[in-house]
Amino acid sequence: MNIETKEDFRQRIDAIEKGYEYMLAYAAQGRDSDEGDGAAGSEIRGYLQEMNKALDGLGEVALSTVAQHGGELVEASRAFLDALTADGEKTRGAIQLVLIQPGISSLLIDNLNVSIHVRALLTDLFVIDEALRKLV
Repeated sequence: MNIETKEDFRQRIDAIEKGYEYMLAYAAQGRDSDEGDGAAGSEIRGYLQEMNKALDGLGEVALSTVAQHGGELVEASRAFLDALTADGEKTRGAIQLVLIQPGISSLLIDNLNVSIHVRALLTDLFVIDEALRKLV
């Protein structure tokens, strides 16, 4: 079993989950912008950048991780892996849209938090993470 691929996938999941948790806290702060906010402003951008990085190629890493458990599992989960890939790409696009804004408000982050794409991705990650844990 390729430990590096499995660890890469685990790190990506962790970065996405941590970013989402920070976004929830940031959304509750009622900020008009992250500009001039010092640490809080740079932190939201930092978490979003880490999420963006983790989402780059997430579908391929997920497929490689699942493939380590055999081709039968890949075939059985093909549609799910396709959905995870699509949800990851849509979420990444939304994050990139937020990152190019000159100021990131709490309201913008709150709307990103409730995006169906972000929610679907998080659920996908919870499902695959738990499913793979059961196979170890």
